[in-house]
This record gives sequence, structure tokens and C-alpha cells, in this order.
Amino acid sequence: MRFGPRHSPPAYRFAVSVLRPLLMSLTRRNWSGAENLPRDRGFVAVSNHISHLDPFVLAHFLNDAGVVPHFLGKVEVFRIPVIGAIVRGAEQIPVYRETGEASDAYRAAVDAVREGKCIAIYPEGTITRQPDLWPMRGKTGAARIALATRCPVIPVAQWGAQEILAPYGRSPSVLPRHTMKVRAGAPVDLSDLYDLPVTAEVLAEATERVMAALTRELEVLRAEPAPGARFDPREQGLTVTGRPRAATPTERSGPREREQPPQWADDDPDDPDEVEDDA
Repeated sequence: MRFGPRHSPPAYRFAVSVLRPLLMSLTRRNWSGAENLPRDRGFVAVSNHISHLDPFVLAHFLNDAGVVPHFLGKVEVFRIPVIGAIVRGAEQIPVYRETGEASDAYRAAVDAVREGKCIAIYPEGTITRQPDLWPMRGKTGAARIALATRCPVIPVAQWGAQEILAPYGRSPSVLPRHTMKVRAGAPVDLSDLYDLPVTAEVLAEATERVMAALTRELEVLRAEPAPGARFDPREQGLTVTGRPRAATPTERSGPREREQPPQWADDDPDDPDEVEDDA
């Protein structure tokens, strides 16, 4: 898989040919669970978020397993000269946040899964605010796509990127080489929810199952138990996206679920490097 699977777009193979040698030389790898990645149908790969480098690590793991990831990413990246052309050519999916076109990303993700592709999502929507970097409260995007397509949701835990670049850090530390640990688990069982109306309660249940499965895989990588309660930044008075800071009263309370923009479109608006398709 040196230059990407044969069926991958030329722009994707070009990006792999540039980035993979760098990752191979700068990191060590401890991959496991690739046998859980579907090869005969589309699926959603969900991963925890601990560093701006996460998309590169996740894409490296999926690529080495013969899977082409399709990340959701804010449209601003698609407008950057050269980089935008590569991202578009690699068939990544732009997200138009807080516009009438925001739902286009959801439809594109659903269509991609139905075409047999892998959609890669960070369900937390941003780098975790949990003090010890455990997965926090998830957003409903992965659940929405999974319930619409009845596709497998594969929890892919990763650990180690924060050693190179701390959360929201600007100064990477590449020496000595750090080990990137990635572990894919078994599909999350959502089958009993498929025929139910897609209510807020059903989405919350599906999302918590996804986050619980992801946390269990991370517990294996870290060889320690996660906290018993799921961290919620709003309950801690923190913003839910962007660089962490104290939330305003409006941000802290937040709009009601039905009034919120689609949560699958939620990434990190304050950071031009934090993009779910930048790998």
C-alpha cells in the first residue's frame, strides 16, 4: 500500500506518496484490529481526537489496511491553492458550516457509504477537552449516517500523536521517534435501532454506544480504565469547539437539539490545521 490502493483517486495516491514516507521515517507504528475493517461494503470509521496530527495517523492506518478514507472537512481548506485541489481530487467531503449548504455534507457522506466507501469521522467534533484525553461526549453525525445506511460503525482508537504534538500545541517533538498506536474494534451493534424513528433519544443512544465502544478500544491501547462518567464540556463551562476557553452563557446552555446545525458538520472552526480531511 505504498502509494495507496489501486482504486484510490490519483490525487489521493499522490498525497500518500508524499506523506507516507515522512510518517514511516518519523514514527513507529503499533497497528491492530485491521481485520475488523469491512472490505466488501461502505462503513463509518470513528476515532478519538487528541492532536492535530490525528487525521494523518488514522489515514496512515486505514491506507495500510487497504482502505481509502474520506474525511469530512471545512470548506475553507478546499479553497486553499494547491492544497484545495489535492483535497478535492482525493474525493474528500467539504462541510459548509452554518449555511444552507450544510446538509450537502451529510448527503454526500451517506451517498459515499452506499457506494462502498469509508467515511472517517471524529464524533467528538474537536480535540477532547477531557483532562486526561479520554473521549468526551460525542456528536450525532456518525449515528445519523449509520442509521440512514445501516452500515457498520468501526471504532478506531489511537494513542501517541499527542506525544508529537500536544493538543492545540504548535511545536512538534519528533525525536526520539514516538509510537503511534491504533486499534480497530468490532462493529458497534446498532441493529435494534434501525427500524425505530430517528428521534433525539435514539440518536443519543446510538452515539453513546459508539463512544463507549471507542473508549473500550482506547482502554486497551492505554492499558488503564477510563473514567466512569462521560466528560461534557458544557457541563464544565467550556466551549465545545475551537481552542478551549470559558464558555459564554449562550455557549454554555446551547440551543436545543432540533435547533442546532447538523452535528456531523461540527469541526474545529478556530484552527486552520484541524481538518477532518487533511490527511
